[in-house]
Amino acid sequence: EELIALARALAGRVTALEKENGELRERVARLERLISRNSGNSGMPSSGDDLPGKPQPKAKPAKGGAKRRPGKQSGAPGTYLAWSDDPDDHVDHFPAGTCGCGADLASAVDLGVTARHQQIEVPLMTAARVQHDLHTVACGCGKVHAAARPEGVSAAPVSLGINLQAWCVYLMVAHAIPVHRCVELIASLTGAAPSAGFVHGMIARAARAVEQANVRIRALLTLAYVVCCDETPIRVGAAKAKRYLLVACTNLYTGYMLGDRTLESFKKFVIADLSGIVVHDRYQNYDSPELGERDHQLCAAHLLRDLEDCAETYPEAAWPRQIQTALRGLIHAANLAREQGKDGMDAGTKAMWINSFRHGVRIGLSEVRRIPGAAKTVTQPIGRVLLEVLRDREADVLRFAHDLRIPPTNNQAERDIRPAKTQQKISGRLRSETTTEHRYAIRGYLSTAAKHGADVMTAIRNALLGRAWMPPDPTPA
Repeated sequence: EELIALARALAGRVTALEKENGELRERVARLERLISRNSGNSGMPSSGDDLPGKPQPKAKPAKGGAKRRPGKQSGAPGTYLAWSDDPDDHVDHFPAGTCGCGADLASAVDLGVTARHQQIEVPLMTAARVQHDLHTVACGCGKVHAAARPEGVSAAPVSLGINLQAWCVYLMVAHAIPVHRCVELIASLTGAAPSAGFVHGMIARAARAVEQANVRIRALLTLAYVVCCDETPIRVGAAKAKRYLLVACTNLYTGYMLGDRTLESFKKFVIADLSGIVVHDRYQNYDSPELGERDHQLCAAHLLRDLEDCAETYPEAAWPRQIQTALRGLIHAANLAREQGKDGMDAGTKAMWINSFRHGVRIGLSEVRRIPGAAKTVTQPIGRVLLEVLRDREADVLRFAHDLRIPPTNNQAERDIRPAKTQQKISGRLRSETTTEHRYAIRGYLSTAAKHGADVMTAIRNALLGRAWMPPDPTPA
């Protein structure tokens, strides 16, 4: 009886240990998967690749088998300093001193210019104090006339000029220079010494100045044929507060909004009013019926990274690489057709890659089986949900292949949202939500102006003068 009792106790202990061991294996697998995440197989930023324990993403194969060399690339348009036949200034240089014979070279005969050199130089800047005296005159008829205050001159007895104001806004918003460093930089470059309070106050002033321009930018975004969207977390306000910066953009317009990733924020943003095709990263809110019906293009760059994750998870499987190759082949064919000015890619090439894409998806679905059960209670194997997206939303995955006006990725949004990350690296947390909203109102205005080829400093200066640059009417298709 004692042996039987001992055997039962041991059997119970073995069962408990097997259960505990199974739970530990699952936990280790989850931790290993989290550690394996990097910018090459997930949506993580490349800055996270340097964290301790993170594996580096696999090196991308060089195009044509050759390693990319630094500097100018083959086929890229070159730049050089061109000679000008109409320089801004001429400076003549003559030999000085005495000749070996003792004669003064100042009295030597000029034989003409034997060498010419042009140099592009920036003059040292020194802030000049300009006094504006407004006179009053009396006409012979008895009427008195007072001179108007010049444009950009404040009513205060002493003020900073419009160019210095534009410098403050440009450095803080376009280059993420913190307020006190902006003061130091302006003092070093110009000799002027604006106060930190004045410099900080320029953000609110400039935001008010570009308000109407941003209203027009938003309206033009709603009319665009294709709009790229994205969102990224930023640190704003209290130490533990987490906000999101939302962006909607094209190659001509940029609009930002500070909010979060809830559906309510998406409703307040321009996304709810868009009439064109939305390019995004498959975040669920973009597909919400509460935002209206529209066509989608799922970002191929995100899909390729997810497929890279599947290739690492199933190293013996061929389908992840097959789907990746098909997507890259379609992207290359679309880019090539676009560069050649064609309306569409070669029909045979398109059919070949789409057929390869579909076969890869079918093979993947047959190898990665769905686990029965409710989505909230059952976690599907890695790649299963992705494969179902590729199958069920093929039109949204390959829309770019049928219409060259649609980009295959939302890289435009990634580029327009990148300054937010740069700002955090330079300045850290932004303390005020209101000031952050002002910053990105200005940033959207400047980004749109730059996309249209307008000079950014001129755009800031004119906005502060009450003549904000306005995007022109779109060209009819």
